[in-house]
Amino acid sequence: MLRLAGLIAFAIVIVALLTIWVNSCREENARNAYRSYLESLGTIANDSAGVGRDLAAALTTPGISTSELQKTLAGLAARQDQDLTQARELSPPGRLRDQHGDAIEALQLRSTGLGQLRDAFRQASGSEPAEAGKTLAAPMRVLLASDVVWDNEFVASASAVMEQRDIRGIEVPESNFLTNYDLATEQLLSQIWQRLVGAGGGGEPAPGKHGNGVVSVTALPSGKALEEDTDNFIMATPDLAFRVVVENSGENQEVGVEVVLTIDQSPQPIEKRGKIQIINPGERKAITFRNLGQIVQFSQKTTLKVEAKPVPGETNISNNTASYSVTFTLVP
Repeated sequence: MLRLAGLIAFAIVIVALLTIWVNSCREENARNAYRSYLESLGTIANDSAGVGRDLAAALTTPGISTSELQKTLAGLAARQDQDLTQARELSPPGRLRDQHGDAIEALQLRSTGLGQLRDAFRQASGSEPAEAGKTLAAPMRVLLASDVVWDNEFVASASAVMEQRDIRGIEVPESNFLTNYDLATEQLLSQIWQRLVGAGGGGEPAPGKHGNGVVSVTALPSGKALEEDTDNFIMATPDLAFRVVVENSGENQEVGVEVVLTIDQSPQPIEKRGKIQIINPGERKAITFRNLGQIVQFSQKTTLKVEAKPVPGETNISNNTASYSVTFTLVP
């Protein structure tokens, strides 16, 4: 009797261990299915976001002609269509089927929006800037809507499913198509159109005054505004940065404005470069230079110089640069 009881107990233990093992295998298989799907979708999501970045770059490329922009839009639309096709071929885990539909909807909006934008540029031919802005804004808002669907529908819902299933360590992919929401506004698009066609769409600078000027330079995190007529003492903290404010002093929208900051220390000067994507007449925009590298010259004067590189058509460059006498210290 005792032997039978022992055998029964042993059998129960074996069954329990088998059950745990089977459940563990199921959970691991489920994890692998989620990981495989989300990694594959992540590759598509990253490329789609890259299409958005390339679109923004094309719209803000100095000197681009309308014909060149049309070719670029056609290529971007083809890339986005390919992303959509690849996403449709994926097989999501059962619990993510609805969410996969949301991702497909977002990618479809991007394909649709790019096609409509390409057509809108054709339709806007000969239009006044304000009317062209309205025509171009409609497809851009479709592209903006794709980000809303991706973030609010796909990412939020898929993350909730992962939380419910207690599946951790696997990221739900982000995919932001329009990082500059101003590109979907009629005002900015009308100015982009005016820049594109200002010289007959041939890529030459539009008529009127062009140019930018350096307005101010501020040391961060102290908030000290640099002055040109005195020596500026700056504490060289590990997170030292400089915020440069540039103003469009011309009559035309400027794009791809390169800004250069140089610290003329010895023996190795520090040079940092940045770019203002788009700036309208009379507008001021700030660009912050971080990760400056190692400051090695202390307690003696050196020169910090900031330059807003001339843009096409700019003739007066007297306000493009600003130089400051600075002394870096290790203590306040």
